[in-house]
Amino acid sequence: MIYQFDSQPTIQPGQSIESILKQLPPATKAWVESLSWQHRRYVLSLCHMICAAKPEMQAEFLDEYTADGLVTKKLEDQETRQRVCQHLQTFRLESDLNETVLRSYVRQFYIHSAQDLRRQPDLYLRSALKLVYSTEERNSVFNYILGFELLKMMFGMSWYQHEKLYRLQRNQEEFFNCYIKPIQYAHRLNGIIQPKDVGLFFARRDYFVQQPVIAPRKLLTLVMATFTTEIASNLGFTIIRHPNSLCFDDDEVFREEPEAPFG
Repeated sequence: MIYQFDSQPTIQPGQSIESILKQLPPATKAWVESLSWQHRRYVLSLCHMICAAKPEMQAEFLDEYTADGLVTKKLEDQETRQRVCQHLQTFRLESDLNETVLRSYVRQFYIHSAQDLRRQPDLYLRSALKLVYSTEERNSVFNYILGFELLKMMFGMSWYQHEKLYRLQRNQEEFFNCYIKPIQYAHRLNGIIQPKDVGLFFARRDYFVQQPVIAPRKLLTLVMATFTTEIASNLGFTIIRHPNSLCFDDDEVFREEPEAPFG
């Protein structure tokens, strides 16, 4: 039976053991209650170790403990995997979601979730459990992959390409504020794009059309630092659910023009 995480499990002072165990999936509750005293000590030791570990160590442990099984489940879901591959091809992105790629992304998902602790400290272990127990949540890995790849693509665009991309969208202001503005801020903050003489008409073109040069590992770090797992997953989910939600014209966005706009 799949456990539905419709609400955050809570434990109140004075709550009985039985009421706490009822918050577990039924199969888990039955297994816990069937354990011998010796095995219960093992479970308590494991719980203590996870709770005492730093978020990064929790991510590494969960990756090593669960990722292989999650990858196997993802490989079995041929329909969703094929759909994501088709969307990646639409955006001219790498689309070979083989076992190695999926394994890498599951690990990245855990690490990214751990980094989100500074914003949502109570959701990390909960999201990891949902990923293990729920088929629907495991599908969110595919949403995350698609969304993350698109964010990487936008990080590698020039600001002129950003402008052409967001002008294609139905809700330009929302798209700019949600994706383009944080990316351009990260460009400036990390010295990737450095606007100079912004007030001068003929000075704008140099940085506005400059193509960002970002090493692959640095690119991963920047995307994870700029956007939460939720934003990446929601972006991918929206596109899978509504393919035309992100308007994209490869020829228009990436076409080189001799006279890019100055002002």
